Amino acid sequence: MSIFQQPIATLAGEVTSLEPYRSKTLLLVNVASQCGLTPQYTGLEALQRKYEGQGFSVIGFPCNQFEGQEPGTAEQIQSFCSTTYGVTFPLMEKIEVNGAGQHPIYAELNKIADAEGYSGDIRWNFEKFLVARDGTVTRFPPEVIPEDPALVSAIEESLN
Repeated sequence: MSIFQQPIATLAGEVTSLEPYRSKTLLLVNVASQCGLTPQYTGLEALQRKYEGQGFSVIGFPCNQFEGQEPGTAEQIQSFCSTTYGVTFPLMEKIEVNGAGQHPIYAELNKIADAEGYSGDIRWNFEKFLVARDGTVTRFPPEVIPEDPALVSAIEESLN
């Protein structure tokens, strides 16, 4: 089953899937509110605003698996993201990206290798997966910031 068919709830609790986004270029990111990388929300939102009119969307997947850095409720996460970073891109329910409780979307994504050849478990918050319209997936490690020229170039190529 593809990542687009897997059921997932939005942060507001509405059951959905990624199917409505199938025709778009997506940047899927496991996010956290109390992480040293949390300021990446600023860059993620900038990407959303710059490219959303061209068929692009960031989708955030809150995750509390890395040193408890996303402990909040859905309401707290939504409030933090919108108030602190002006986030307008979709946020899904808090999920596990590794281990026995791993969400099926991440069971598929974790099979993808990054440019250095790493595949497997998510290493930290803000690991990124660029899903092109043609279904090609490119993985970027957490340290790759949203403004990184390689990531921006990959987004722009997938939109053309």
